Amino acid sequence: MKLRYVYWQANEVWLGYLDEYPDYWTQGHTEDELLENLIALYQDLTSGAIEAVRRVAEIEVA
Repeated sequence: MKLRYVYWQANEVWLGYLDEYPDYWTQGHTEDELLENLIALYQDLTSGAIEAVRRVAEIEVA
């Protein structure tokens, strides 16, 4: 499975969020740590550990 994510470096910290869940950010001291934290965040968001998760979706309008 592949997930799209947005990330950037702010001073000494890497920040990022999953495209599908833009309200839930995480961070890491390195880019690799950020990726590990994004995976853990995804697992928390999809397991039900976090209530009332907001998501981004698409709708087709004719």
